[in-house]
Amino acid sequence: MRIISFYLPQYYPTETNDRWYGKGFTEWTNVAKAKPLYKGHYEPHIPADLGFYDLRVAETRRAQAKMAQEYGIEAFCYWTYWFGNGVTELDGPLWDMYNDESIKISYCLGWANCSWEKKFWNNEAKGNLIIQEQRYLGKDDYKKFFYRMLPLFKDKRYFRVDNKLFFIIHYPLDNRDEVKNFVECWRGLAEKEGLTGFYFAAADFDSRSKEEILDLGIDAIYNMDTINIHHRLSVARKVLLKIKRELFGFPTVFNYKDAIKYMVTDDCKNDNVIPVVAPNWDHSPRSGRNAIILKDCEPRYFKKVLLRAKKIVSTKKDDHQIVIVQSWNEWGEGNHLEPDLKYGKGYLEAIADVMGEREN
Repeated sequence: MRIISFYLPQYYPTETNDRWYGKGFTEWTNVAKAKPLYKGHYEPHIPADLGFYDLRVAETRRAQAKMAQEYGIEAFCYWTYWFGNGVTELDGPLWDMYNDESIKISYCLGWANCSWEKKFWNNEAKGNLIIQEQRYLGKDDYKKFFYRMLPLFKDKRYFRVDNKLFFIIHYPLDNRDEVKNFVECWRGLAEKEGLTGFYFAAADFDSRSKEEILDLGIDAIYNMDTINIHHRLSVARKVLLKIKRELFGFPTVFNYKDAIKYMVTDDCKNDNVIPVVAPNWDHSPRSGRNAIILKDCEPRYFKKVLLRAKKIVSTKKDDHQIVIVQSWNEWGEGNHLEPDLKYGKGYLEAIADVMGEREN
């Protein structure tokens, strides 16, 4: 099994965040403000070993990489934000990592190709005020993006599948014609630059749009089924939960041990479907009472879903036995492998156990 973990770089101040949310805003701002919404609700999540870190600090980046490798994670997938015409956000930690040869962990890129709305990072924001618009500007712009990232693609640490560069497109169907053009353009540029090619993966849910996505020239989908339990509910149950949320202000809550039954579907047995598992989920630091929450996310249950994922990918070729963990450090979603005060390194220990790098 090859584990990739999504990596959020939103842990240092930027000019854009300062302007829209206040001086010094980072993901920690949401985390620190989070409060319990019902009796027994586990909030806020407080980091343990790594503390409330700043990703401008080299020691922090090195400690993260070392910890991840020690417990069996092969690669970080850094979310990157290219809005078009050279406009980017939150790419500082990525390039700092690239320039630090002491960091040995593999990595890949995930293009979070969506517009930033103010409410994206702040649950108090109203409406759909656009901070940065995602634009698809055609071949010349895709070339700019490619050559911006070319040093990373030439890095021996870059994560590969079948010796091809693994690259994620998170929203493949938002502008499918342009995504198809993007994929074709980058494949051509890779050949021109003597690279070994790309292995493109894109997000889907319960394999609902798999064929449409693969038709864009994408090699595989990854199923974002963290809260698939909610999608499997009857219409009547969904309506009831909506009434409780809108009239009584109660968030939508499920037991984690029930949710994991729906996280890894049988379709993940196929070579072009990558399972995604989550150690926890609580979006309330960002979305308040509109959140969907998984409660009692004990590491022993995470280990169960990891074991299922390992079993389901075990029949694939070695290079394709990929499992994505959502996420390394999405603290504002209550979704992290990094140690906290409640479970410590429990989630990391679950990974090590399943990977066979540690005695049970």
